[in-house]
Parts: sequence; structure tokens; C-alpha cells
Amino acid sequence: MTTLNELEPTDRVIKQRRMSPLKWARTLGWKHLVGIVVSLYALFPILYILSTSLTKAGSVSSGVLFSDFFLGNYTALFDPAKQHDRPFTRWVINTVVIASINAVASVFISALAAYAFSRMRFIGRRGGLMTLILIQMFPSILGLVAIYGILSEITKYFPPLGLGSLGGLIMIYLGGSLGGGTYLMYGFFNTVPKELDEAAKIDGATHTQIYFKIILRLVAPILAVQALLSFIGTVSDYILPSVVFNKPEQYTLALGLQFFIDQPYSQNWAMFCAGAVITATPVVALFMFLQRFITSGLTGGAVKG
Repeated sequence: MTTLNELEPTDRVIKQRRMSPLKWARTLGWKHLVGIVVSLYALFPILYILSTSLTKAGSVSSGVLFSDFFLGNYTALFDPAKQHDRPFTRWVINTVVIASINAVASVFISALAAYAFSRMRFIGRRGGLMTLILIQMFPSILGLVAIYGILSEITKYFPPLGLGSLGGLIMIYLGGSLGGGTYLMYGFFNTVPKELDEAAKIDGATHTQIYFKIILRLVAPILAVQALLSFIGTVSDYILPSVVFNKPEQYTLALGLQFFIDQPYSQNWAMFCAGAVITATPVVALFMFLQRFITSGLTGGAVKG
């Protein structure tokens, strides 16, 4: 007996139309119901945050969603008169600068290391790959004491990379990105046929030319994914900025937003939610920008080995 999945798309649609309502509900209807329930479950927190950010009251919204439409919370975040106590504009700039530099630099470093591990054979290669795996087993919070001690010593001799500097935090992020990013890219680099390298070498291409002119174009999807993951991880990180920075004008968004809810009797959840929405905006924008590169790389630049 021919099943529904084995039919051609046109035949499948015709057979679905001939189904009785009971049979459709038993075979397909419950799947649609589960999908709707899961979608509502995932969208509710987002809608709740948006609703709270648009309320006049500073407390968490407990009534009907989107009962108010008050943009004062968003404008208050950028109010010049309040930038001295909570420089939200400066937090946005710090976050975008740190996240952008970290995304670009981590992709560059991880891609170089992944290409070396994938295409070259050298002493310590296997041990290096195992080390990258083992490093991922330990959370970054275990190194906070060491990070603080190292940055304290660096501050004495080179303050631009010490405590309270954007450069110091960026260097910490780059050191951590080499592990996970390299191993993630290493698996993708292995899917590119080595025959392409051999053909390029016959034509006289060097490793540098092969890497920049051939390999990077074929692994564009993983480069976009790594850039997105690095950007998201930097924007949402709270622990490392809290160790490195000690002045409000140095904070990132994740650290600065705590100003609105750290006092028990003056919590302003509406402004906190407004800041959270603004924090998520560059992440969503980057995802939408990189999505077309990922799609085009998977469909147009893929090579089967």
C-alpha cells in the first residue's frame, strides 16, 4: 500500500483533500496542534518582555499583554540628563565594539587554526585537537581568579590591556574562542575535498592562496555561524565584564542593565525590559544579515567529495 509520504507532492495534496476530518486529525491534525502549542510557548516570553517594556508602570506587567503603548521607557534610556548615572548610550557602544571585534577576530583566528589542523600533518596535531576538546569541558567561570590576577599584573605594565579596559576583555574572549571555534570549523573544513588543494598546488598555488581564494569561499556557512555565535556570546555575557570593569562608563549592556533591578525598593522592570529589547536588536540584525550568506553558501557553494 502506498503511504502518504511516498506520493508525489501533487498526489499528496489530492489525497489529503480526500481525507475525512477524523482521519486528517488523526494523521496530520495533531502535528499542527503540537506545532502551534510549541510556537506559543516559545513566543510568550518575548511578547511578555515587549509588553512590559511598553507599560508606564515600572513593575512587571500582570495584566493583559500590550494594554499600554508607552515609549517613554525607551526614550528615558537615552535621556542625556540621566547619562551620567547610567550611561546607557555608552553601554551600547561598548557592547557593539567589543562584540564586533571579537566576532571578526575569533573567526579569523579559528579559521586559520582549523585549516592547519585539517590540511597539514605535524607533530602534536592529534594532541592539540584533544586539548581543544578537553578545554571545552571546563566552564570559563573556573578561570575567573586567574583572569583577574593576570589582568591585575598586566595593568601595572600595560594598562590598555589590563583591568578596566576594552582591550583586556577582548583578549580574554579571543583566548576562549580558539577552543570551541577551532574544533567547530575543523569538522567543516574536513568536508571540503582535498582534491581541490592538490589541483591548486599543481597550478602553483601556495597554502596562503589556497586558503584565502578557495577554502574560505567554500566554508562561508561555518564562518557566518562562528561569527554569529561569538557575537551572541559576547553580547549576553555578564560574568567576565563584571570581573574586568569597575566603572559604569566601562560596562556592557548585560552588566549595565543590572542597574535597573539591583535595588530591592527601586526596581524598574519596564526599563530593564526596554533595555533587553534594545540589546537583542543588534543580535537579530546580525542574524538576518548572515542568514542569506549561510543559505547561499549551503546551496550555491557546496562541493560534494
